[in-house]
Amino acid sequence: WNDTYADYPPGYKKDKCIHELFEEQVLQTPDAVAVVFTSAKSDKQLTYAELNQKANQLAHYLQNMGVKPETLVGICVERSLEMIVGLLGILKAGGAYVPLDPEYPENRLAFMLEDTQSPILLTQSNLLNSLPENKTKLICLDTDWETISKESKENVKSGVKSDNLAYVIYTSGSTGKPKGVLIQHAGFVNLIFSHRKIFNENSQDR
Repeated sequence: WNDTYADYPPGYKKDKCIHELFEEQVLQTPDAVAVVFTSAKSDKQLTYAELNQKANQLAHYLQNMGVKPETLVGICVERSLEMIVGLLGILKAGGAYVPLDPEYPENRLAFMLEDTQSPILLTQSNLLNSLPENKTKLICLDTDWETISKESKENVKSGVKSDNLAYVIYTSGSTGKPKGVLIQHAGFVNLIFSHRKIFNENSQDR
């Protein structure tokens, strides 16, 4: 029953990282819409090329801040286009993202920041007053973007490999303290391909 082995798609190299697969999609469909954010105030969207360029600018900025393979970078933002730019930017820089929900209690956010010792936290200016006091370097993806946008739009070389960390996700902590689960790029990519196979996902799905 557990014999679930399956080959990767033809032509796929097993050592690819998740952001490298994204970059391949950018080359195939640069002008296609990659992400849409709808709110009561406005509808916003980015094409694959636009999203890639913004993520590259952030990645170069993060590398200049010292981010390298497996540097844990926190990201505490509301659902937005900035969230996707932030996640991709961290991965492209070689780091591993640590998602922190702005709705979490302050003591949980403080624990996660202390536990991961993340040197950098990506956030938004409207969330600054709700964040716990910490020594983490704060980067606001809205108000700091003028500085970030001066960086190169070209793809980033980070040296990250498929067995490096992609992200750290925390358990609920219902049976004690929350615990960080380490997810490598290889595991993330495996999940993506299994979803495409099992659910027959295509460009019309969300």
